[in-house]
Amino acid sequence: MMKARNIGIPGIEPPKETCDDPKCPWHGHVKVRGQILRGVVVKDSMHRTVVVRHDYLYYVKKYKRYEKRHTLIHAHNPPCINAKKGDVVVIGETRPLSKTVSFVVLGVVKRAGGE
Repeated sequence: MMKARNIGIPGIEPPKETCDDPKCPWHGHVKVRGQILRGVVVKDSMHRTVVVRHDYLYYVKKYKRYEKRHTLIHAHNPPCINAKKGDVVVIGETRPLSKTVSFVVLGVVKRAGGE
């Protein structure tokens, strides 16, 4: 069994499964740096890639209020984590892994089925 690397982010546990994906932050060579975000997986139909909806608040100075906004982020989904549609996940910023992917799924906070 291959031991998971320490990615240097407190509070995020490595997955119980192992994989041989070179783009996995736990078992591969990708380093996580930059933003750490939380969101919900809205699409998982691509191969090893998921689309994560990140909700945030934006302050409107004119009205002195906040408004809800969201963004869709493409993230690499390693086979050891295997996030599915509806899961709440933590993603971390990496170097660009492809044309549209610069984030990787670090772990699943809550499974869609209620696990």
